[in-house]
This record gives sequence, C-alpha cells and structure tokens, in this order.
Amino acid sequence: MKLHSYIVLLAMLGGALWVSAQGNIEISNVRPTLPVSTGVSQGYANPVLPGMHPDPSVCRVGDDYYLVNSTFQFFPAVPIYHSKDLIHWEQVGHCLTRESQVKLNDDGNSGGIWAPTLRYHNGKFYMIVTNWAHGMNQFFTAERPEGPWSDPVHVDQEGIDPCLFWDKDPKTGKEKTYYVGSAQGGILLTEIDETTGKRIGESKVIWNGTGGRYPEGPHIYKRDGYYYLLIAEGGTEFSHKITMARSKDIWGPYEGHPKNPVMTHLLQKGQDNWIQGVGHADIVDAVDGSWWAVCLAFRWQTGGHHLLGRETFLMPVEWEKDQWPTFNGGECMQSEMKCKTLPQSTFPEPPRTITFKQGEPLDLRLNFLCNPRWECYSLDARPGHLRMKAGEKTLDEKGWPTFIGLRQTNIEQRFTAMMSSDGLRDGARAGLTAYLTPEHHYDIALVKKGGKTVARVSYRLGKMRHIAAEVELGGNKAELTIMGQAHDYRFYLDGKEIGCMDARFISTETAGGFTGTYFGAFVEGPRDSYIDLSTLTID
Repeated sequence: MKLHSYIVLLAMLGGALWVSAQGNIEISNVRPTLPVSTGVSQGYANPVLPGMHPDPSVCRVGDDYYLVNSTFQFFPAVPIYHSKDLIHWEQVGHCLTRESQVKLNDDGNSGGIWAPTLRYHNGKFYMIVTNWAHGMNQFFTAERPEGPWSDPVHVDQEGIDPCLFWDKDPKTGKEKTYYVGSAQGGILLTEIDETTGKRIGESKVIWNGTGGRYPEGPHIYKRDGYYYLLIAEGGTEFSHKITMARSKDIWGPYEGHPKNPVMTHLLQKGQDNWIQGVGHADIVDAVDGSWWAVCLAFRWQTGGHHLLGRETFLMPVEWEKDQWPTFNGGECMQSEMKCKTLPQSTFPEPPRTITFKQGEPLDLRLNFLCNPRWECYSLDARPGHLRMKAGEKTLDEKGWPTFIGLRQTNIEQRFTAMMSSDGLRDGARAGLTAYLTPEHHYDIALVKKGGKTVARVSYRLGKMRHIAAEVELGGNKAELTIMGQAHDYRFYLDGKEIGCMDARFISTETAGGFTGTYFGAFVEGPRDSYIDLSTLTID
C-alpha cells in the first residue's frame, strides 16, 4: 500500500497518534512516561541532550519542563522534550510533522528550520521558528506539547531566531504580542497581531549587543520592573558568547550587563575545556524558585574538530531580586557539574535496537532528509521490515534521498543494521552512512554489479570520491556496522572490519554548516531497487 504525504490526527486515550491517511508509516506523538524520582542530587552530567540539539528553548508549565531544538533539513522537524528536573529528558513528539507545516523539499545542508522558541501563554503552547530556505518566520500553537500542532501563522517581519513575548500596555492595560528577532545587524522588536502575524507599527533595533559578530538568538524576560534581553554574539563557533542587557522600557534604551559576556569559553580560563562554542541560551524559573539556563555548545574531539553538532547544555543561574543574574557562578561549564539540582527524575532508556512492525509508529528518534517521498517507504511489503525503495535523489544531492537515520549522540558509538539485498538491481547501492552533508559522508553499502553483490566502503569528501574496499557478499543478508571513535570511523561487514577513515574530514570545521553527524540507512540507484531493513541498533 502506497504512502501519501498527508497525515491526519487520530485521537487516542492517553495520547495522540499521527497516522498516514492511506498508508502505513506513522509518526507517533505519545504522552510522556511518568518519571521515577530519585531524590535531590548534587550534580549532573553535561550535555543534557547529546548529539545535534542546537538552539535550545525551554519553558515551564507547573512542575513540567518542555524544550525544543533546531532541525534544519531533517524531518519531522523540531523535536519536543519533556523533563521533571531539567536534566533528564524524554522526547514526546515533534512540532512539525506535516508538509502543510514545513516545506523542506530542496533544502541543502543547514537550510530549513532554524532557532525555535517555545513558550506557554494563556493555556496554549507557542513555537515560533525561522524557515531559512523559504525566508520566513512562522509560529505554531498546540493545546498539548505532543500535539497536534497547528498549521503556520506567517509573521510579517524579516529576521532570524524569532521569539514571542507578551506584555500589558502600561497605559491601557491591554495585552500586546511582540516579535523579537535578529535583523539589520542587531536585535529587532516589533508588535504583531497574534491572529494574523501582521506587523503593528514600526520595527526598531533595540540593542546591537556588545560589539561581537552576529548578535542573534534573542529572548526577553520581565522581572522586577526590568525587561532583560538575552542574546548570543560572536558566531556559533569557538568565539560564541552569551550577553545580556536590560531596560525599564521594552523599547529601550538598553544597558549592558556590567559583566558581559555573562558566559563564554572564549577566554583563557576556558581554552582547555572540552566544551566550546557556548552560546544561544534561554532561561527558565524552576518550580522551587531556582533559575536555570539551557544553551548550546559542542564537545571537541580529534584536535580542534567537532562532529556531533551543537548540543544542549544546562547551567544554574543566580538571580536575586533587582539584581543582574550570574550564570554558573561566573565560571565555565563543565562536563560534570557540581551543584544542587531539582529532585532528579529519570525516564526509561530508549531501546538500543529499533524494530519495524506494520501498524506501529516509527521510533521518535528517526528522521528523514527533507520532506520524504512516502512511496519509497513501506512496512507492508515484508513483515517485520522497513522496505526502502530507491528514489530520484542520491546521498550526494540536496533534497530527499531515500534515507532514515538518527543522531550520533556519543563520540564513541556503534550503529548496526540488518538488511537483505534481494531487491538490489545492477547499479544500486544501499547500506549505512555517517552523514554530515551531501558533500561529506562515509558509507558502507551493498552494491550490485555484474550480478554479484559486494560490500563497499566509500568516502565523499567535497569534490573527492574514493572507494576504499570491496568484499564480495556470501549470501543475500548482511550485518553492516559503523563504529564512531574519537579519531576515526571503522566499518564492519558481519563483524569483520573492512575499512577505517579519519574522523576530521566530516567535522564541522572541515565541512561547515550547523548540523551534526547522523547515522542512517539509505538506498539509491535504479528505481526498482530496494532493501528490506529489519533492525537498527545504536549503542
């Protein structure tokens, strides 16, 4: 049965399930599992969300915390996480699961969905985001964090990294809705109509930052009669930093924090820290009265390179009445944070092995590249398998190759797939990839040529392409493995190593962009070619 690109909502007791109207691939949004409380802790490990989880934004509803991240060209877009302690997070869905919400058809590396902000206001969740490739800011609403989320409301304002803020007019007492974003070399504020997204009145640059490059990622908070403006500066590399200003009037003028930057690892005391590129933060007040900040940063490996993308980190904030806040006591963040936390509550670990069953939704960790061509995926064709058919795109092209994958979340991590080669035709290629961009990926694939099937290790490094190894396959089934390590990636066929490649060449420093490494399964070649994927294991 073919899959169609539209999805309808089926309400179910205890949760919600996204189901293809006439197909069999489902994207699930389930209610969070109740966590297990383990009492008050004196520390935690950073990052709290490893792998590609950049631009975090957080909000609190009662004693529950919710968080979203950028997803760029990956679909479904904008994962949403739930926590009871700001340390342990469980994914409960995605905000954008329909093509009517997000169009990513030809988006290349790091296009698509940038810098969401999540807020809860008057009993409703709001998520505002930039769709970079299509040059627009949009916001979406939902009654519950796991959805369903609305179709977009387009905001009549240029810029990136948008945030919504509500405040009462001091003269009329009427509530106003504000858009704040990065544009015109500074932080831009404008009032908007919340129903239509239309701009009301003039826009104004309210702060240009402290002089760092790319003032962006703004959030506004109101406390003790002040409007506090938190932003990022310096670019999202090693010179990244968090800065702050405040004003008695939302339109300014804003005065900078006397200790700006309020957090950075650019200074000498942070130069040897494993955590770098600290910036793009959001603040939340916890149920016990404490304050916390989430931010992005990256962990470097193999010299000054990082491969996992920008991850979500957590730090305490001291914020006394009428005083400027202090982030992590003015010290650098650490991988092992030593501080009092909320009572810690853990969630069950997600399964190491992902299986595929007809009538069951896909694991929430799985993503496609851009809006998938649903006819290339089926759970009906062979029980207990995901059939993936070759489409018109390849891994070397931007857009929608037949691909399904998940973030690499640890520097040392193994990704294994069991697959059948029965459906491969001459010229077809199907297997596993350590994928950063269309121009930078390492692959171990089953290749059909001359009626025979070989396992091939190959590399795409910019304009360079290289076949490193070929081993003839003995049967029609194979276990393929990619092993990520600090300095290299290793490739295995049925448990035997057949290739190894330096990790640096698919790092952000080499390839550029804002994403991180994905482990994925793919197929390309003649359109009647396919593979049957039975399991994916990440450990």
